Amino acid sequence: MTLDDALDQLRSKAIPGKGLAMELYHKVPREYLGTANPEIDALTKAWRPSLTLEERLALCAALWDTNIHEARLAAAKLLTQARIRPDDSGAWDLITSWVPQFDAWAVADHACMAGQRRLTADPSRLDEVESWTTSDHLWTKRAALVMTLPWTKQNHPKPDELAARDRILGWCASYVDDTEWFIQKAVAWWLRDLSKHDAPRTQAFLDAHGDRMANFARKEAGRHLSV
Repeated sequence: MTLDDALDQLRSKAIPGKGLAMELYHKVPREYLGTANPEIDALTKAWRPSLTLEERLALCAALWDTNIHEARLAAAKLLTQARIRPDDSGAWDLITSWVPQFDAWAVADHACMAGQRRLTADPSRLDEVESWTTSDHLWTKRAALVMTLPWTKQNHPKPDELAARDRILGWCASYVDDTEWFIQKAVAWWLRDLSKHDAPRTQAFLDAHGDRMANFARKEAGRHLSV
């Protein structure tokens, strides 16, 4: 599987005219093929078994570097996997090398989903993610919360998971005075997901910091809490 092979297959699934509509929607100037997400999913699932890990990492790097929307999604999807052996193969380093290049939510979210798997595989990587919380780059700062969403979801968290949860809530608290819409939305997303599994912590956060959040973010964060 070469880069050209992969791009040819992505292009073969494109819907005529959809690329222009996608560019207008995402509002980021890059090439959009017009290939739907389910088609990209199917292609990357078919590619994965035929590639060694080394080959897959090389293909992911090449796909990302094309700056084609669907190619970047494919790169992220190829690395969205619970177990990668060995875990220090370079997958995490490749994903984090993409973070400073994030410039739109769709590509960022797909890459963050791949990053979530590598973070939960090695939570010590939270130290690196924490450094993103003071970045001047909006999408890097946002990625710190999107990539740590798995810590909102444990119903019976272990002590170290609770410690990580509280640590990330501290990051959320440091974000509440940031008026950027995507940052407020990221805080709301983290809290909303947390509220389904840990309502007391979510309510405590809103009691302490909710008056400094944007109205829409505060409402979104508390949507699943009992009134």
